[in-house]
Amino acid sequence: MKLSNRYNRVNILTSIVVLIITGIIYYVVIHFILTEKLDRDLAVEENEINQYINTFHKLPLPASYLDQQIAYKNIKGITPEREFLYTTYYNPKEQENEPGRSLITVVHVNGKAIEVTITKSRVESEDLVRIILLITIGITLLLLLSLLLINRFVLNRLWRPFYSILNRMKAFEVTRMDNIENEPTKIDEFNELNKSVNAMAEKVRQDYKELKSFTDNASHEMMTPLAVINSKLDSLLQTESFTAQQGALLEDIYHATGRLSRLHQSLLLLAKIENNLIPDLQTIELKEMLEAKGRQFQELLEKDGLVLQENLTPVEIKMSRYLADILLNNLFSNALRHNVTGGHIHITLNKEALTISNSGKTVNLQTKIFDRFSKSVESEGMGLGLAITKQICNLYGFRIDYQELDGNHVFTVYFGA
Repeated sequence: MKLSNRYNRVNILTSIVVLIITGIIYYVVIHFILTEKLDRDLAVEENEINQYINTFHKLPLPASYLDQQIAYKNIKGITPEREFLYTTYYNPKEQENEPGRSLITVVHVNGKAIEVTITKSRVESEDLVRIILLITIGITLLLLLSLLLINRFVLNRLWRPFYSILNRMKAFEVTRMDNIENEPTKIDEFNELNKSVNAMAEKVRQDYKELKSFTDNASHEMMTPLAVINSKLDSLLQTESFTAQQGALLEDIYHATGRLSRLHQSLLLLAKIENNLIPDLQTIELKEMLEAKGRQFQELLEKDGLVLQENLTPVEIKMSRYLADILLNNLFSNALRHNVTGGHIHITLNKEALTISNSGKTVNLQTKIFDRFSKSVESEGMGLGLAITKQICNLYGFRIDYQELDGNHVFTVYFGA
């Protein structure tokens, strides 16, 4: 979830909760104030009746007005206490009952206790409370809508420099040596982010230059002594006769030197692929290359009694022919090296993927088969072939998968990411 969306959600939920709570408090307070006003009006009526009794020593006539009624009742026995009550009020004009508020009090006329009930309609008060409530709800909804729109558009504009910087960081490639352009903004935090990103990019470029220089120098310096060692060994093997023990020692040295030379070449190739230093991009016909590879490996297939089955569809892809040759060589070599006598190799090519399946022993390397120097105990290779294959696929946006199905080792290169 994006930060802006999370902020919007928390902000709106908090606003809704706060507005609901304040709305309830507001409604209760307004209702209490209007009820107090009604009670004061009833008390004024009570005071007028008392003044009339004190002046004329008799009760005023019972009255029934549009929004007020006065009724009397003789009391025998215990005198009730003065109290305010919620009740109903009959409106003679509308001929219906309405919510009302009553004051029940006791007056004394000529030594008699008379219960006086003064009732007022609460319709106007309830209507006023309802109008206030609707206005409050409307303002609340308008406020929430405003917050939503402000958070959606204003915050998106505020965060636009951040996403621009993020996209430029994603597109940054150290091999191009490009600068990450500054995003003009008035926000201090984003300006600081701009400076930090550019400082980081400069540090990465500097480290890359140093690493590239070290790799070039190291590869160049290693090639010379390796060539000298191989040359001296060739001369030594051709000019002298040796005992069987000396011959075995020289043979071990010769093989170890050759292995070291191949390891050096593989690591150098990996460095070039990772740094995109092989730029000869071209359109190649993969079916033709696979058919040629089948012919090249024909003698090795016949030697181990392997059956090659091909189901190839013409497919054109854009990549380096040199790297495509290495990719196919590694996959073919892997299928041959890890096969069994009398086994099989199945190759399928279509627009979506290239699949190479071969019979062989269980290796249980699914999780690390593409790691450098990862190999089975029986393997005589250096463990770099599949790592190089993986890097080639990454370079061109391909995806390579491995799985073991029914005793077959299946490698699939998907041409779409």
